[in-house]
Amino acid sequence: MKRILLTLLMIAAICTSSFARKFVAEGKTYSTLGNYKIEVDDKFMMVNGKSHRPYVITYENSGLELRVAVDMERGRKVYYVLSDVLSVKYVSNRDYFGIERLEQELEKDGFRTSDSALNREEYFHQKALTSGRSWRKNNTKLIAAYFPMLLNNQENLLTVN
Repeated sequence: MKRILLTLLMIAAICTSSFARKFVAEGKTYSTLGNYKIEVDDKFMMVNGKSHRPYVITYENSGLELRVAVDMERGRKVYYVLSDVLSVKYVSNRDYFGIERLEQELEKDGFRTSDSALNREEYFHQKALTSGRSWRKNNTKLIAAYFPMLLNNQENLLTVN
């Protein structure tokens, strides 16, 4: 009987861990939010009428959680970076990788680039972060590292330990 219970517990543990987020990368932001961790979410989300399996970016000193949906549009990759605080998009084409504001049609889904939360100076610094092509994970790491600089009030997002 004990063996059966132990076997059932092991099977349950393996099954539940298979539904968890899958680790992709981690790194430093050099901001007050601390180090980041990138995982692939097991839940799909809708952006622009398309279903995406998003990356989830979390920061060690904050409860801030970013969801990054990647979409291919006319020879370029668009990274929709969505959060409760600030939502933007990064665009990767053969010439550069940089930030842009969200389109107005995404406002009906509740996503918009908030002028009050956006650090405009840093926004213009991130218009072209890199030149040339790189693959999806590298761009997601750049987003995780640079996104905290876009926030006007990073201190308001810090968690108390």
